[in-house]
Amino acid sequence: MSLTDRTLGFITLLVAIFLTIYGYDLEAPFSYEPIGPKAFPLIIAFALGLCGITLIIKGGNPITPNPRGANIRIFIMLVFIAIYAFTFQWLGFVISTIIMVTLVGHLFEAKWWHATCAGIVIGIGFFVLFDKLLDVILPVGILGELL
Repeated sequence: MSLTDRTLGFITLLVAIFLTIYGYDLEAPFSYEPIGPKAFPLIIAFALGLCGITLIIKGGNPITPNPRGANIRIFIMLVFIAIYAFTFQWLGFVISTIIMVTLVGHLFEAKWWHATCAGIVIGIGFFVLFDKLLDVILPVGILGELL
């Protein structure tokens, strides 16, 4: 079986269906956020479903192999994501996001300065968006009372 855009579209559509089934029954034992825990997986499933359908309809192009060194960078990025997940509570959203974006940005050949600036903007910007504007509680970690 050769890999094409349509193959990726079908796989993406299957992931979207799985997320919809899993996310639809997701309920918190108590309500601590106005949008609830099911909104995020359902929004992601909707976006993935649209992308999958688009690839199925328009696809057919053969998938080219990754350039040399890309697979190891992807693996290292997965390690960074795992570290991010384990440090998220302790360091807090802002610090862990700044570190994560900076490392991943540099991993994909951004200059340290650009990756760090992007990390700061994304870390603080998303914290303000979610915690302050949307009332989604995010961990403050070591910044504690500063936020």
